[in-house]
Amino acid sequence: MKFGFMKNNSSEFRVQKMADALGVTRSAYYAWKKRGESQRTKANDHLLSQIRVLHAGSHEIYGSRRITAALRNEGHLCSKNRIARLMRKASIVSRMRRKFRITTHSKHSFPKMQNLVRQNFNADQPNRLWVSDITYIWTKEGWLYLAVIIDVFSRLVVGWAMSNQLHHSLVLRAFQQAVRKRDVQPGLIFHSDQGVQYACEVVKEQLRNRQIIQSMSGSGNCYDNALAESFFHSLKTEWVYFEKYETKEQASLSIFEYIESFYNRRRLHSNLGYKSPEKHEQLAA
Repeated sequence: MKFGFMKNNSSEFRVQKMADALGVTRSAYYAWKKRGESQRTKANDHLLSQIRVLHAGSHEIYGSRRITAALRNEGHLCSKNRIARLMRKASIVSRMRRKFRITTHSKHSFPKMQNLVRQNFNADQPNRLWVSDITYIWTKEGWLYLAVIIDVFSRLVVGWAMSNQLHHSLVLRAFQQAVRKRDVQPGLIFHSDQGVQYACEVVKEQLRNRQIIQSMSGSGNCYDNALAESFFHSLKTEWVYFEKYETKEQASLSIFEYIESFYNRRRLHSNLGYKSPEKHEQLAA
């Protein structure tokens, strides 16, 4: 197109010279350029409104990469650079993430199980490899403890429980929720750290009864349970650190919202091709 050629080469050649050579007028070129810029502005305005909706829907967690993926999932043709530019211009940013500290307590006399995973967090089907861990959440009424069980195949949180006490019953409640939801077959690997809540005989017996194979991280190596720690990092830096929980009940409802409403169903994972855990399982099925 003549006008397109003129626009692309306007920094090198004078507009009048190109117009004469191509047999068009300057006024026609500028009218075309104005129309094009107007259409681009309208398209950007529409795209920006979609960006605001997605950003708000992610509780301001998504940056330009996940916003781009979400737009593409909805059928919008857009580049990451364009989305980043629009977000930067509109001062739309991912919420600041604070540092996350990993804590594990494994000083006990219970036998520890062999590490069968060895940082290989891959599974080609659901219910082949689960990972589990426990974290702490502060409220003005004191500490609240959260245990989660995650299916490595989809990163879906298949079981979770909260308690005022750091006790093996917390792990059992999360485990019982997971086996109610999932089709558990013998040979499933259940991986955790060496904490007493996982090493105690009560938990081991529950796993043996279902012919589930128990695996434990190496001593003092947080990377051996990195997938579970990654979930807690997301939970804390995207959600918990921006809240001030007055009560344990308030914290429990907030964690429920993050896991069941946002993380499992809507949060896009880069290693799942920017799909949510639930969507990944649906597509695999």
